[in-house]
Amino acid sequence: MNYTLDKKDQYSLVDLKEPFLGNEVPAALEEVARTALKGSHNLILNLNECTDLDTTGAMILRKINRLCANGLGIFIVVTGNDDMIDKLENAKIQDLEIFYTVEEAIDAVFMHDLENEFGAGEDGYDLEDYDNAED
Repeated sequence: MNYTLDKKDQYSLVDLKEPFLGNEVPAALEEVARTALKGSHNLILNLNECTDLDTTGAMILRKINRLCANGLGIFIVVTGNDDMIDKLENAKIQDLEIFYTVEEAIDAVFMHDLENEFGAGEDGYDLEDYDNAED
């Protein structure tokens, strides 16, 4: 699988450089996502070069989404391809965030973290819960 991984303090960015999220790519993507989520619970997946996915690809995206949510993080897919957006929406991945640009996705990560910080204690979560969430 051809990709780049850029880990920051608050998020990891995986830039997938494959035209199809299927065949052997989803399994490799899951491994990369698990590695990227160590130390951060927010993941941005840039799919701008990807134009199609199969059911296995959708299943892995659903799994990555759950991994992020379980850690009180956010999973964001970036694509400017309207056909790909339709395919992602048809996959019915609960609460999947889709943005057109990486910059918008980064802003959404920061907003998500702020909401978690301001909401700490009000919804049953403390900052300690957020910092020590299980992967």
